[in-house]
Amino acid sequence: MLSIRDPRAAELAKRLAGQRKTTMTEAIITALENELKRERETVPLPDRLARLAEKARRLAGPDARDVPKDEIDEIWGQ
Repeated sequence: MLSIRDPRAAELAKRLAGQRKTTMTEAIITALENELKRERETVPLPDRLARLAEKARRLAGPDARDVPKDEIDEIWGQ
């Protein structure tokens, strides 16, 4: 059994229910399910960066080389 005693939480639930044309209970259930799904699907930053680095290596191809800082600065006009 869920009892909302926080006025802000009750107002948010009421607004969401109104926008979705549903009950507060259904709005809360859907919001919580969506948030749990989002948490489950969140990829940690180190994993996202590793994927990006791997993609960059693949796109660079076999003849890729490290670009020195002075070349990067030149590209950016510094």
